[in-house]
Amino acid sequence: MTETGDMLLSFIQAMNAEDFETARGFVNDDMKFIGVMGSRDGADGYFKDMAKMKFKYTVKKVFADDGDVCLFYDIDMGGVTAFSCGWYHLGNGKIDTIRVLFDPRPVIEASQKK
Repeated sequence: MTETGDMLLSFIQAMNAEDFETARGFVNDDMKFIGVMGSRDGADGYFKDMAKMKFKYTVKKVFADDGDVCLFYDIDMGGVTAFSCGWYHLGNGKIDTIRVLFDPRPVIEASQKK
């Protein structure tokens, strides 16, 4: 594992523990999140959403290359678990971009049943 990969796993561990203050220390203030169901500009907005959603990550595989880390993981979104891929780019030693891909159909179907 690289230093970059280890840092990212520490970020995920903090997210799973709902320790958003520690997780916030791993990201740049102006980070961008780009996902299947929406995007966020800025770390504050991202963490505000994450504190509400309280996702849980089960990491399956980590790939690290210089300032990029790719994770394959299952993400529990409160009753729906989706296999996902997250591409994290680091700038100045912190996460500055997160791109996430997964099949959103189970999430959409679950929200329509409520």
